[in-house]
Amino acid sequence: MNRRVLVAGGGIGGLACALSLGRAGVPVTVLEQAESFGEVGAGVQLGPNAVRVLSQWGLTDALQSCAAFPDALRVRDAGGGGLLGQLRLGPVALARYGQPYATVHRADLHAMLLGAVRARTPAELVLGARLQGMAPSASGVSVALEDGQALMGDALVGCDGVWSRVRAALLGDAPAAPTGHLAYRGLVPTRDLPVGLRTPVVTAWLGPRLHVVHYPVRRGEAFNVVVVVQAAMREAALGPVDPRGWYHEAGHAELRALLGAAHADLLGMIEAVPQWSLWALHDRAPMAGPGEHASGRVALLGDAAHPMQPYLAQGAAMALEDAWTLGKLVDRHQHPIDWPGVFERYAALRWRRNARVQAQSRRNGSVFHATGLVRWGRNSAMALLRERLLDNPWLYGGPPKPEPQP
Repeated sequence: MNRRVLVAGGGIGGLACALSLGRAGVPVTVLEQAESFGEVGAGVQLGPNAVRVLSQWGLTDALQSCAAFPDALRVRDAGGGGLLGQLRLGPVALARYGQPYATVHRADLHAMLLGAVRARTPAELVLGARLQGMAPSASGVSVALEDGQALMGDALVGCDGVWSRVRAALLGDAPAAPTGHLAYRGLVPTRDLPVGLRTPVVTAWLGPRLHVVHYPVRRGEAFNVVVVVQAAMREAALGPVDPRGWYHEAGHAELRALLGAAHADLLGMIEAVPQWSLWALHDRAPMAGPGEHASGRVALLGDAAHPMQPYLAQGAAMALEDAWTLGKLVDRHQHPIDWPGVFERYAALRWRRNARVQAQSRRNGSVFHATGLVRWGRNSAMALLRERLLDNPWLYGGPPKPEPQP
C-alpha cells in the first residue's frame, strides 16, 4: 500500500497539487507553515490555459461565482493616455481557445482550491508545519519539521514558493535574486471609482521605467491595481526597500512622486485605492533543464521551481499547469506508484514550457519599461501588428497533454 505524498506549502500551488493528486487517488499530506490557511496579495490573471485546468477539475461554476471575465486587454500610454494596442477577450477568447480569460482575487482562488481539496480528496491538511530538512532515500522521503516532528512519505513535492526550503535542500543553489523592480498593490471597490474607469477590461499603462495594470475581480465588484517601478527610481526619491521583506506599507504621495505627469485617468485610479502595499520582486533565470524540476522522489512545483516576473501574468497559471500535469501522469492502477519515474516524466514535460514563460516574462518587463528609441519601436510595433503582438496562442492553447506512457 502506498504511503502518503508530502506536499510542502499550502498556497495556490500546494492546494492545486493536492487536488490534482487527490483526484488521481493519491493520499496527500499538505504541510503549511502558517497557523491558518489564507493568501496574501490581491489579483491574479488566469489565461484560457489556466481556466482550462480549473474546468477539467470541475471548478467552472466555482470560478464563475467569484471571478470577472474582462472584455479586452488594453494597452495605454501612461503619460498621454493614448491607446497603444488592444486584445479582445470575452467571447473572442472563448471562441478562439475554448475557455475564457478570467481575473480573480488571489484569496478567492485559494479558497476555491481549498474547498475542493477538502470536499473531493482524502488530503490531510496540517497547519503550523514548518519544514526544517528532508532526507530522500530509495524507498521514500523523510521530512523533519521545526517542532521536532518527523514524517515519512513515498514522495515530496515542494510547493513552498520563491524562498523554497525544499529547493534549497534538493538543489543547494543560491536564493532567488531581486529583479530590481518593486510592485505596489492595491484593491478598490468599483463603486468608489470614477464612472469612466469602471469598464470591465484589463488595462496596462506603459511609461518610462514603470507600468501600471488594473482589472476587475470579485465578479466586477472591485478592481485590482498594480504599479511596478524600477527600484532605483524609488531609492533615488525615497530610499531603499528591504529586498527580502514580503510586505511594506506605501502611500499615495509616494506613488504620485514616482508616476510624475501621468494621465488623469491613471492618476484617478491611483487616488481611488484606499491602501497600498509594496513588494520587492524576485525571480530566477529561466530553467536550464529537467533537474531543476525534480530528482528522485522529490519534485518542485510553481515558484519553488520557476519563480518568474509578472509581465506575462502566468505565475499562478504555471503552478496550476504543473499540478494538472503531475496528476495526469499518475497511474492509479500502479501499486506502488513509481514516483521517481512519475517525477522524471513530469520534469521532462514541464521544464521547457516554464523556461519559455520565464524568458518571455523577462523580455516583457524590458519592453513595458522601455525608454527612447526602444519605446518608440514598441509603440510602432503595436500599431502595426495589433492583436498579433498581444496574443499568445502557444501559451493560451495549453497546457500540453502528456502522451500515453508506452
